[in-house]
Amino acid sequence: MGTKKRIGILTSGGDCAGLNAVIRAVVHAATGKGWEVVGIEDGTAGLLDRPMRYKVLTKAMFDTSIMRLGGTVLGTTNKGNPFQFPMPDGSFKDRADEIIGGLKELGVEALIGIGGDGSMAILRTLAKRGNFDLVCIPKTIDNDVSKTESSVGFETALYVATEALDRLQPTAASHDRVMILEVMGRDAGNIALSTGIAGGADVILIPEIPYDLDKVAAKIAEVREEEGRNFALVVVSEAVRTVDGSPLQVEHHGGEKRYGGIGHYLSEKISAKTGSETRVTVLGHVQRGSSPIPSDRLLAAAFGVHAVDLVEQGKFDRMVGWSNRQVIDVPIEEAIASYQAVDVNGTLVHTARLLGICLGD
Repeated sequence: MGTKKRIGILTSGGDCAGLNAVIRAVVHAATGKGWEVVGIEDGTAGLLDRPMRYKVLTKAMFDTSIMRLGGTVLGTTNKGNPFQFPMPDGSFKDRADEIIGGLKELGVEALIGIGGDGSMAILRTLAKRGNFDLVCIPKTIDNDVSKTESSVGFETALYVATEALDRLQPTAASHDRVMILEVMGRDAGNIALSTGIAGGADVILIPEIPYDLDKVAAKIAEVREEEGRNFALVVVSEAVRTVDGSPLQVEHHGGEKRYGGIGHYLSEKISAKTGSETRVTVLGHVQRGSSPIPSDRLLAAAFGVHAVDLVEQGKFDRMVGWSNRQVIDVPIEEAIASYQAVDVNGTLVHTARLLGICLGD
């Protein structure tokens, strides 16, 4: 390797728009300093395979077209905790040392990990055990990572969800219907709340605020009777529970359970209470795709460059963040210590209420 510094980069967890823009920023900033960047494929999974799956990243591979692409050219995974890795025989094995050994074999002096709170927690534990240097960059459409005002991917997901609501409005009006849009967000209602305000929803239901179906029905009746409008728009976060407090989940291949079904559940309940014809759109993974909008590209560029600056400065175990129009960095431990759900006493909730939007309570 000589005297050339070699750093690694990987994307981990669910994909989102803006990941390629982050990678591009890291590659350009690092190679501009004369360093070599190794892209590890499919997150930590690329370090578990033998031979390992990786590639040396160059500026020529990351021209301006790459930052327009959704997803991640390195691939990612949100399965297979290396400390409890599922084996073919149904058992679990600690494979962390294989990952640590892989990084050492590659000669990686510092690792830049792009992920959400779960990925960052795993990477930090690996770094502590393996004694390697780590810098993290937050990405999540849910915008639930604390210590940063925004994470890569959220703004584009919000744009996609708001555009969906914009498209549902005219068909709702044409057919005299209540349109229900179910959006992602995991256990946080950030996407639903912002989408509902931006898209002019009548009702927004989020997991942070318990709801009363009678109040939801009353709002829909108010729209028809007092405003003289023949349609209503409802945005619901996937983690909202049933009236008895039960989570609605769908079991996927391998027994994995994820949120799903609350939109259809509410459709039946609202229809029964109001007599309205309802339709449901479950936006799902559409929110993860598409080309990142400009704000996500800018955030990605700033995050990637600052991560490289931290490596150069020898500041590790840090997460890059955004605050007051400036890039910042905080201890990873602090960033993953708490969960950034919707502040029920915050500005956006207050804004929704004063706009006359029903939050179900």
